[in-house]
Amino acid sequence: MLAPVQIEESRVTRHMNETIVSMRGICKSFPGVRALDNVQFELRAGEVMALLGENGAGKSTLMKILSGVYTRDSGTVEIFGKEYGDLHTKQAQALGVAIIHQELNMCPHLTVAENMFLGREKKKGLMVDHRAMEEEAQRILADLKIDISPRETVGNLPVSKQQMVEIAKALSINAKILIMDEPTSALTAKEIDELFRIIHQLRESGCGIVYISHRLEELQHIVDRVTIMRDGQYITTMNFRETTMDHIITHMVGREIKEKFPRVECHRGKKIFEVKNLNAGRMVRNVSFSVYEGEIVGFAGLMGAGRTETTRAVFGVDPKESGEILLDGEKITINRPADAIRAGIVLAPEDRKKDGLCTKLPIRENIALPNLDILCNRVGVVSRKKENEMCSKAVNDLRIKTPHVEINADNLSGGNQQKVVVGKWLARDSRVVIFDEPTRGIDVAAKVEIYNIMNQLKQQGIAVLFVSSELPEVMGIADRIIVMCDGQITGEVMAKETTQEEILTLATKFENKFAQQAN
Repeated sequence: MLAPVQIEESRVTRHMNETIVSMRGICKSFPGVRALDNVQFELRAGEVMALLGENGAGKSTLMKILSGVYTRDSGTVEIFGKEYGDLHTKQAQALGVAIIHQELNMCPHLTVAENMFLGREKKKGLMVDHRAMEEEAQRILADLKIDISPRETVGNLPVSKQQMVEIAKALSINAKILIMDEPTSALTAKEIDELFRIIHQLRESGCGIVYISHRLEELQHIVDRVTIMRDGQYITTMNFRETTMDHIITHMVGREIKEKFPRVECHRGKKIFEVKNLNAGRMVRNVSFSVYEGEIVGFAGLMGAGRTETTRAVFGVDPKESGEILLDGEKITINRPADAIRAGIVLAPEDRKKDGLCTKLPIRENIALPNLDILCNRVGVVSRKKENEMCSKAVNDLRIKTPHVEINADNLSGGNQQKVVVGKWLARDSRVVIFDEPTRGIDVAAKVEIYNIMNQLKQQGIAVLFVSSELPEVMGIADRIIVMCDGQITGEVMAKETTQEEILTLATKFENKFAQQAN
């Protein structure tokens, strides 16, 4: 059982429901962007406050001001009844403010323990006491029931485990105000349940929790109140039990979303893309599948099933041991991503910041770089006219929120970064488009836009594959679903004819087999 997080009794435990954070009139601008405009926010001890809004609404910016990452342009910030000016991160930490960012901020070359105590290392004399840090890290990880060695190098961990280390790191500073920005985006169902258990216990001990998530179905399990933002402005605050999900969505987007999973019916045509007996490491074993004109194929499975590894092998990121790839009936050779791109096969990867973007470059260059072969003339000179047309079309079609295309990608919200990744590939005349978790960290309205893009590709006769950990999404958008478990395909079902239970049974086929053998 998780040991109770130590909260300063005089401040919190004796005053449940007292206001511990009060932000008034908060304004913040970046070059060309007014991120926050007269925003207010309040958090009470012992509550979970959901902070909701579309991508670019200003949620993360507001919380970065509270945690000392950004300074405000104007407005007031009160923590435990005391007003503070421009907080810095160490001052915010000393006050008990901890933030788990949407994009993981880990040092991949350091160990788990070193990451958890980065900037506040334990010392023994003048030397860093690695043993003390590892012992403390092990205690925290054990309390959280996280099976990770504190000596493990973070870069060797999957994204889901890195996320759990981030949570352990935040809790290790004895947080009184805990900000969680999309904490479940890379977690399995079991890990999400464990996270919710931790949240409930923290709330009972008096911790105030700010919960930012686009997975609205999660709110019913943990949330007390909801604050909604839109376009950098405060919209409303309400008790979660006194509202409806449709009401929340309407406030978020400023209009009613009538259909969450728009489906377009098309006639299934000829076979476009085929993979035969693909092997690539332990997580891709004898994988075979086909995609036809007029259909979207979804890949379902639990974390670690081999779905992402399959897309990486097909795209040429990871080496293949054996297998064949056929496009329009002809065998093609893909040894690296450039081979795939030339053949007309493109991938929007799972980790957009690491694999999909040059965050220090503007939107224009991110969209143009993989498309230089179609933007340059015979002597290699880029056509600025074509480049501007390509970028404008991507921004308009995907509704990327930016004042202009010269804004660096790292100044965009997570969802708008994802749109740039998708946009650069849609600019090409591709035959196969692979989306790996395309809607992770994207708000409900932006998700519909991505679904509509998939449907447009489907109508154009382009092969569309997508990986998703959200079963309602796979069932709502895909025509055919391929299920994987432990690196192998365990089943194939038609979306309209299946159930979540059937997909989960296929997704745990080998786990169930091993469990039966153990019994």
